[in-house]
Amino acid sequence: MSLADETSEDHGGHDEHHLPAVEDWPRGFGEASWWPFITALGGAGFYIGAALFVLGRGEEALVGPMTGPYVFIGSTFFFLAGLYGWLYHAFVVNFWEHGTDEHEGGTLRLAMICFLGTEVATFGAGFVYYFFIRAGAWPPAMPDPLLAPLVIANTAILVLSSFTLHFGHVALLNNNRKRFIRLMGATLLLGIVFIGGQVYEYYEFLVHENFTLTEGVFGSAFYGLTGLHGLHVTMGAILIGIVFIRGLLGQYDAERHTSVSTVSMYWHFVDVVWIFLVVVLYVGAVV
Repeated sequence: MSLADETSEDHGGHDEHHLPAVEDWPRGFGEASWWPFITALGGAGFYIGAALFVLGRGEEALVGPMTGPYVFIGSTFFFLAGLYGWLYHAFVVNFWEHGTDEHEGGTLRLAMICFLGTEVATFGAGFVYYFFIRAGAWPPAMPDPLLAPLVIANTAILVLSSFTLHFGHVALLNNNRKRFIRLMGATLLLGIVFIGGQVYEYYEFLVHENFTLTEGVFGSAFYGLTGLHGLHVTMGAILIGIVFIRGLLGQYDAERHTSVSTVSMYWHFVDVVWIFLVVVLYVGAVV
């Protein structure tokens, strides 16, 4: 029997669904995968591109005006390719196999906790930067009002989404699949509405208030922190969408819900970060 035949039997005959992104890469290293590193490379390129964009403006520009945008666009391809491979390998491959039998739930939850630890460090670095500029001359140039009703409404929407996700998970643990699917759908909808609200806020600031990334140190801190958070919410919405579709196909029950647990941890994390961000960045900037 060939290795290909053994692989086919091990995965229950679902070979046809195994796209290249779900295979171990580089080959021969078991569970090793470079997809997270490719994603991280693309994510780092966003920051490098933004920095080069700032350095390419003004009368004494250090780089060409299009260097930053080119780096940003190139990084987008790296980020999306890595994200596709990572998500497919970590979440979607088990879509065809109805679970995560090859991994224990505790191991995956521990992996998510470690990942969230790196996220705390990432956001922490951004907040430290903001605290440094907050200690200088104040107030800087900023939109008026900064803490608008849209921000308050968006905050309420995101907090509500955490409740719908929590009670949806509880419903699944009680084998109430219909309630689970309804609440997961509501969570996904609320997440999309939140993202739309943030895009609209950016539109108002950029077009009507002329408040841009290069509008002083506060502009860089504001768009850096809120943009980073918006990226995380978008990724969370994608994961919730995957969980929602799998729920529609009946692939979860009270005994099989590991990906629901890990995605819930991630979503609650971005919710808490947003609340802290509103208190520090929006409220703290005007008091």
